[in-house]
Amino acid sequence: MLLEVRDLRVEFRTRDGIVRAVNGVTYSVEAGETLAVLGESGSGKSVTAQAVMGILDMPPGRITGGEVLFQGRDLLKLKEDQRRKVRGAEMAMIFQDALSSLNPVLTVGAQLAEMFTVHRGMSRKEARARAVELMDRVRIPAAGDRAGDYPHQFSGGMRQRIMIAMALALEPALIIADEPTTALDVTVQAQVMDLLAELQRELNMGLILITHDLGVVADVADRIAVMYAGRIVETAPVYDIYKAPAHPYTRGLLESIPRLDQKGKELYAIKGLPPNLLHIPPGCAFHPRCPMAQDVCRRDVPPLYEVAGERRSACYFWRETLDG
Repeated sequence: MLLEVRDLRVEFRTRDGIVRAVNGVTYSVEAGETLAVLGESGSGKSVTAQAVMGILDMPPGRITGGEVLFQGRDLLKLKEDQRRKVRGAEMAMIFQDALSSLNPVLTVGAQLAEMFTVHRGMSRKEARARAVELMDRVRIPAAGDRAGDYPHQFSGGMRQRIMIAMALALEPALIIADEPTTALDVTVQAQVMDLLAELQRELNMGLILITHDLGVVADVADRIAVMYAGRIVETAPVYDIYKAPAHPYTRGLLESIPRLDQKGKELYAIKGLPPNLLHIPPGCAFHPRCPMAQDVCRRDVPPLYEVAGERRSACYFWRETLDG
């Protein structure tokens, strides 16, 4: 197994109280596999990824429990200098806002070359040559000329390609892509996702794709983990999720996707709002918004039930949900 996250818990101490952002998340990723982590804003997707990468701001954040096993090593037990050697070289992250993630006063070629001078000890000339190769690999036209340009001189889609190039620079075993197509138009989204999938297959990398958009992951993910209020509420192979979700929240997300055969009809929306993580509802956190909620849902936190094979659902009434 490439990565195993076991019972991970993260909280933030604020003036108003303790925000429990991640509440016992467990998932795994194998080499060459794509795991999509889905959920609304505030569900804990990005915080989980930051804890895995070792870039969580502490304080105010604090990891209060769990394990992050990467190729058998518990990353949470490594010293910071050891974690730094893992980041970039063995696992890398693609952030959702490329413009704010790139240094505005350095050329993109210099930023890419720095990866090779710092981690591989290459000369500046060798590193620049590798930077141009990377830019060409992610299909940036006239890469040799554009290596001397600054981030603001690129379009949003091209900046995201540069972020992919930076993540791939040292050919890590695992990449975490946090909303990599946010703010891009539909055509560019498809191009970026196709490029990422192609490079992943070529290098046999594990990929964690964080998104709120089920439409983005349909063609690239192998498995999906759905998060709500800091917990995973359903996990399954991608085909099973789309065919018949086993959790009411997943069903709500799917029904919220615009469809061509529903032209002119009102778009479905999950009622209510995501919970305040300072005051997570007792029992199943989704029960205030769930059309199937009963007394047991308001009282007890449901475990992840084994539905079939690799499929799990944290719903007392997963059978009824499957029957739809």
